[in-house]
Amino acid sequence: MFNNKIYHKIDALSGSIATLRAEGVKYNEIAEIESRAGTSLAQVIKLDGNNVTLQIFAGARGVDTAAKVRFLGETMKIPFSEALLGRAFTGSGIPRDGGPEISEDPSPIGQPSVNPAKRIMPKEMVRTNIPMIDLFNSLVKSQKLPIFAKAGEPYNDLLARIALQADSDVIVIGGMGLKYDEYLKFRDTLDRSGALAKTVMFVHTAADPTVECMLVPDISLAVAEKFALKGKDVLVLLTDMTSFADAMKEIAITMEQIPSNRGYPGDLYSQLASRYEKAVDFDGAGSITILAVTTMPGDDVTHPVPDNTGYITEGQFYLKNGRIEPFGSLSRLKQQVNKSTREDHRTVMDAMIKLYAQFKEALEKQSMGFRMSAWDQKLLSYGDEFEKAMMDLSVNIPLEEALDLGWKILASNFAKDEVGIPSKLLEKFWPAE
Repeated sequence: MFNNKIYHKIDALSGSIATLRAEGVKYNEIAEIESRAGTSLAQVIKLDGNNVTLQIFAGARGVDTAAKVRFLGETMKIPFSEALLGRAFTGSGIPRDGGPEISEDPSPIGQPSVNPAKRIMPKEMVRTNIPMIDLFNSLVKSQKLPIFAKAGEPYNDLLARIALQADSDVIVIGGMGLKYDEYLKFRDTLDRSGALAKTVMFVHTAADPTVECMLVPDISLAVAEKFALKGKDVLVLLTDMTSFADAMKEIAITMEQIPSNRGYPGDLYSQLASRYEKAVDFDGAGSITILAVTTMPGDDVTHPVPDNTGYITEGQFYLKNGRIEPFGSLSRLKQQVNKSTREDHRTVMDAMIKLYAQFKEALEKQSMGFRMSAWDQKLLSYGDEFEKAMMDLSVNIPLEEALDLGWKILASNFAKDEVGIPSKLLEKFWPAE
């Protein structure tokens, strides 16, 4: 319900932040600001008595201290309907694809995470047809996992591939700080494959107002939750959470907040956690699984954003040299699902990674000029085949085929008694000569 009172004076403007005195205003409430630049929406981000701080979604350009401010008495909402699928929107929910606006069933964003009593234990696998995920670090429904990568790694290509191949009912892509051509590449890739029909995109580009970057995760997760409550298994793909944290930092600096580590606000951990904790498997409904890219400035995992993220999430995927690195990557929930996929899953996973670790040691010996034994030569041959057949992100095969391929790679490089696998499984799965 609209508040009839209109405020005619803004006390201070800085960047996208406006400060004024107003009564009866609530935290996160939405306001309309009418100025020479037109009408903009803003959100209450700080209350200090009657001193109200607003964050203007479109930025403060064109807004002056004589602008009219009216508080709307409600928080930010995003319309919801099945018509969202196949569409692309800005960070504030405005159509980006030239299609019609959607106005049905407006739902509030930024709500608390789901009551634990309504959750069930993660127990189902999300298949991606990427062996380095399905076979070695299985993704589990309701899991929250970051993809750690330095600048220049093909993390958006990886997310697009997961969007194409994942066995989820709905894909929600939240882009933060994307270049416009990256957004177009996402959209074209999904469109060509037909996957766009089950996808909704909320994209903030580098040219859009900083404020919209901060809205993307909340809007994406609010829509995901609505689909999940309708019984859909939803995979939320966010890129890049470091851009989200940088937008938070920019706003905090504008508000002259006391900075914490490397200039980030002191509530960075809780801000990240409130988004990641939206991952859930509902009792009697669908699920939300979150995969979120976190870029590491300078490839530094101790940077505040990846460092805090690591304490919140259930493992991580490390993207290095265009591949998911097997040693840095960890899905802490994989044990929940890989015991019930195929009886040889855990054994093949353990054996192949153990031998790959030995390959890395043999590679180091070779680079230092040591004499290579016959065993070392086997390891070098195995490692080369493993990287090409398993680690290349273009590989698109179901888990069962990946397991069969694993057995073939082992058999082509080693004898049965060299792989450390129990004879019961060797008899059943070792390829015939």
